[in-house]
Amino acid sequence: MLRIFLTRRWLILTLVFLALIPAMAWLGQWQYHRYQQTSRSNATINANLAAPAVTMETLSKPGATIPLSEMYRTVSATGHFDAAKEVVIRNRTDASGDQPGFYLVTPLVTDDGKVVLVNRGWIAPGNATGAQLPPMPSTPTGEITVTGRLRPDETTALTGIRDPGGLPYRQYMLINSHEQAKNFSQPVLAGYLEMTGSSPAMSSSAQTELVPSPNDSNSNSLAVVGKGVHLPYAIQWWLFALMIPIAWFFLFRRDVRLARKA
Repeated sequence: MLRIFLTRRWLILTLVFLALIPAMAWLGQWQYHRYQQTSRSNATINANLAAPAVTMETLSKPGATIPLSEMYRTVSATGHFDAAKEVVIRNRTDASGDQPGFYLVTPLVTDDGKVVLVNRGWIAPGNATGAQLPPMPSTPTGEITVTGRLRPDETTALTGIRDPGGLPYRQYMLINSHEQAKNFSQPVLAGYLEMTGSSPAMSSSAQTELVPSPNDSNSNSLAVVGKGVHLPYAIQWWLFALMIPIAWFFLFRRDVRLARKA
């Protein structure tokens, strides 16, 4: 047995196996840490979704940054829509995640003169070319109260979406209050409101496909990335690490038996 073990083949094979064990154990630990992070994040999101509604201005100020710990808080804003300055956000999918289109963002001017960016939801591209605006739903007139989820400003670092700039008029890649503030003389509240409802309710001609909740199984939100995935991966890597010495033993025993028969 010692003679077989000291062969060049088995020395190299043993070194490889010994290197794989800590590597796979480390990968399992990394996935487990991701699982813990995702669990904490999901717990925060669930708590925020269940928290009582507050006005947008309670959590957002012009030029500020919305902390991720406040993401998905239920907020409301009252005012009137400024249809002349609504924009569309390119390359967004519907609730199923299959159909590309646009998000429709309509600014709401509050009673005290501040602007809230309201993501009214997904709209289909229709027959519009890349340089054209899609068919737009009507915009409600008069005073309206919108309710929805608080979202931080989108950035390339946060979303992974690259903004090349130079897009056609009223088309953007990201929903970002700092960028949109250039289009207003009024102060723009940080982040945006992802609409879930309004009072009065919008007419059928003004309706869009609302963005699904982060807890929706079909949602492609950042909130559900990795949900239910990291723990099984961690267990898988740890099992691989345990299987390596077992595999080594059976392979070595097989070579010993073949050597004795020779």
